[in-house]
Amino acid sequence: MKVMIAAAGTAGHINPGIAIANKIKQEEKDSQIIFIGTTRGLENDLVPRAGYELKTIDAYGLSKELSLENLKKMYKTIKGIGEAKKIVKEFKPDLVIGTGGYICGATVMAAKANKIPVLLHESNAFPGKAVKMLAKKADTILVSFQEAKSRITNCKNVVFTGTPVKVKKLDLGINEKLEIIKSMNLNETKPIILIFGGSQGAQKINEAFIDILEQKKNKNYQIIWATGQKQFDKIKEQLAEKNMDINNIPNAKILPYIYDMEKIENIADVIVARSGAMTITEIANVGKPSILIPLPNVSNDHQMYNAKVLEKIGAATIISNHELTGTLLNQKIEEIILNKEKCIQMGKNAYTLANNDVENKIFREIKKLVN
Repeated sequence: MKVMIAAAGTAGHINPGIAIANKIKQEEKDSQIIFIGTTRGLENDLVPRAGYELKTIDAYGLSKELSLENLKKMYKTIKGIGEAKKIVKEFKPDLVIGTGGYICGATVMAAKANKIPVLLHESNAFPGKAVKMLAKKADTILVSFQEAKSRITNCKNVVFTGTPVKVKKLDLGINEKLEIIKSMNLNETKPIILIFGGSQGAQKINEAFIDILEQKKNKNYQIIWATGQKQFDKIKEQLAEKNMDINNIPNAKILPYIYDMEKIENIADVIVARSGAMTITEIANVGKPSILIPLPNVSNDHQMYNAKVLEKIGAATIISNHELTGTLLNQKIEEIILNKEKCIQMGKNAYTLANNDVENKIFREIKKLVN
């Protein structure tokens, strides 16, 4: 099987593409897979790191605003379609897969020009512009949330599969859990709150937790906080200005990034995060209560739609970005951790959305199109 995967920009687009590629390789080891991306996004790090070849073209998200800059981007994107057609003719894929983002447009156009089947994967509860625009040209669209199916009306075959993620529920023994907790220099007597805002961090969430630490509000819980690589040094300085050593704060372990997120999510009692599609999927898979702060000003407010998937089943509390303060966040944390029954029930509710057969469902749809 020869497969081309279009994935660019953010980890939310690229990681599902890599997970799909890994599944194809697992099932059919002789498969040939290449990725198409741009020279600007995270794909330049994540795709080669995963062991796949990345070919790049020019492609941009286009705005309705009429400006010289947008005209330049439009010209480059049209040129990118030609570049994609050349790659398609040379590679001769059996299938083209798009996992969202502006790169999909040029690649799908190139695939259809060469009569190659197209499969799209939409991670968000509210489908993005690229998927909605390309739906007519897709043979199959896979969605991560049942809610997304009714929002895609111009594709004949829309299939609910879920989003492929690495994080699953682990059956950790007491000793193994204690070992992980001790490695974070924390203790087993207080609930653990895990905080992260994606690989880049989330400034507003970080500001709220600085306030919580400064006011010493986390007396009833301890935190594991991934600040994001780019924000760690800044936060270290801000804490130092308040006479706090980032490496020696009671009830807190602060890191730039968490590499073994699966284990940390499994030992956490509550998760505080943005509400990207992959984060929602991970929270459901591990069955944890969450406090979600959707990223504002994103296309179609899709993070709010994602968060509401968990909120409506009683698994999450939503705080809007503009309302977020350390005081409010601390209040919402304590409402969950100080009510053990509520904490347990929210986790159970989240786990009802766990989907552990995602990769197999996706592979079955791939085989249908290739065959």
